[in-house]
Amino acid sequence: MKKILLCLLCVVSFTALKAQDDSIRFYKKTSVMIPMRDGVKLFTVILSPMDSKKPLPFLMQRTPYGIPVGNDTVYKTESLRNILADGGYIFVYQDIRGKYKSEGSMQIHQPLIHATKKGTIDESTDTWDTVDWLLKNVANNNGKAGIYGISYPGWLALAGSVDPHPALKAASEQACMADLFLGDDFHHNGAFRLSYGMEYSYEIEFDKTTDSDFPFPQYDLFDWYLKLGSLKNVNEKYFHNKIPTWNNFVAHPAYDAFWQTNSPLSYVHAPQIPQLHVGGYYDQEDINGPQLMYGHMEKKDSFNRNFIVLGPWNHGQWGGGRGDSLGKISFERKTGIDFRALQKKWFDYWLKSMGDGKFDEATCFQTGSNQWKTYTSWPPKNAVIKKLYAASNNKASFTKPTAAVAFESYVSDPAKPVPYRTLPIEATYGEGSRWRPWQVEDQRFVSNRTDVLSFVMDSLTSDVTVTGNIIAHLFAATSGTDADWIVKLIDVYPAFDTKSLSMSGYQLPVAMEIFRGRFQKSFSNPQPLVANKPTEFTIDLHSINHTFKKGHHLMIQVQSSWFPVIDRNPQKFVPNIFEANESDYIKATQRVYFSAQYPTYIELPVMENN
Repeated sequence: MKKILLCLLCVVSFTALKAQDDSIRFYKKTSVMIPMRDGVKLFTVILSPMDSKKPLPFLMQRTPYGIPVGNDTVYKTESLRNILADGGYIFVYQDIRGKYKSEGSMQIHQPLIHATKKGTIDESTDTWDTVDWLLKNVANNNGKAGIYGISYPGWLALAGSVDPHPALKAASEQACMADLFLGDDFHHNGAFRLSYGMEYSYEIEFDKTTDSDFPFPQYDLFDWYLKLGSLKNVNEKYFHNKIPTWNNFVAHPAYDAFWQTNSPLSYVHAPQIPQLHVGGYYDQEDINGPQLMYGHMEKKDSFNRNFIVLGPWNHGQWGGGRGDSLGKISFERKTGIDFRALQKKWFDYWLKSMGDGKFDEATCFQTGSNQWKTYTSWPPKNAVIKKLYAASNNKASFTKPTAAVAFESYVSDPAKPVPYRTLPIEATYGEGSRWRPWQVEDQRFVSNRTDVLSFVMDSLTSDVTVTGNIIAHLFAATSGTDADWIVKLIDVYPAFDTKSLSMSGYQLPVAMEIFRGRFQKSFSNPQPLVANKPTEFTIDLHSINHTFKKGHHLMIQVQSSWFPVIDRNPQKFVPNIFEANESDYIKATQRVYFSAQYPTYIELPVMENN
């Protein structure tokens, strides 16, 4: 959800557009306060081509992070080569209500209510009012508008496409936050994302005129978060009930009406205009949103105007970077540039009637083989489900276990949680932070811990391509009455990698996710687990498109803490973890089963004719 410090406004590189006949040389900047239907005025910057020979469409971005345009009044196109397209759009950037220079009040991710409460306003109506004002007040427009954005601006693009103005012809939600309890930003399967949730809510809501960094007293925050203790200390010691979103976390510890109403699943039903969903396999903030919203809207896409692009990116990496690598993982081509060329074709067609309008339903980069693939449906329907089983002696296999009794156990201690990445744990958006690439970090840093279990398959004799949704079925038990379960699907590189010796033995997490045990039966009605009872936990690890290369190994890894990105589970059931006492945090013995009756496995959609 965090703003992306990249050139998010770029449609395509300057040099690629120079060949167009009707090139734009100068843009004029105009700043205005656009009135909304309730009288609140929103600060808006308009960049209009000064030498266009024909009317042009609007391309909008709305943001809570401040408008990324300087103080000049006239810009040479070449001086903005990483931001504006030479081919010509009227670019519009707007502070949403309650942030930076706009009037009104803001609270994170408010639901759309205009359809059910007559006379109310929300981000959809503000988008409608903005488009209407632009059409009437900005000269030389062609009567069409598009909206796009990454992260929070991506959600604003999604919200703006609901009950859209007739002139709004296309939208692209990118890294859009969707359901904030089930799988984006603040919770994953009910497990609270502590460091991110605390730091982000403070940043956005402490001071509406700017972004605020929490004043941590140290650089490495692992021990700081550990010493924080119970989550109730956040308000008692630091926030003092002044951060509305944190107060909502405390007041709504389960998937109640608050979270359900706030979810786009409740107010976005079908694509009303052409929609391009864009997401990254390694998005550390909103991995779920684009996948979730594409699938949700696809069910009612009767006009074939719902499309998806997935790439090998972290949060917003495609917006302005080359996208040729992430951390130590090379993708062997400039995937970000590839995407921005596709994005240009998308908006050129819907807003300028350029091109043939033939877009693939799904355009999804395939990691491992490092090539783009296109599909007529997502996930593709021709994949064959194979089950990768955990097995005795820390092995993994495609063969179902036959033992009557088989399990491995470990002790999970809240006082000694497993770090989610190597120390130091810097402030999420602080200097030197390694937050952005952590989801491709080599997992060897935890593989030798006694509270982490690993199950490794023999080396592959041929490539295995897995394309689609990954589902883990974990059979486990705890001596406590609540537990967190983290399951990872890992690509283990050969002991000697002839392609890149420095990558030898690397443990690349291809897919991983957490599940909070109390929600095993219902996210809305959490219940204690029965101590020491084997229970099946079904965990969605999201969509991937990855080739496990010959000579590599598949690994299943299981653990019960992921700190401090996830808060510590007390492991003793309490009604509200945000109000737990220090005495509620207890050690627990965890068992992971791999017997005939309780076979732990991961469903892999394998493409046999890739």
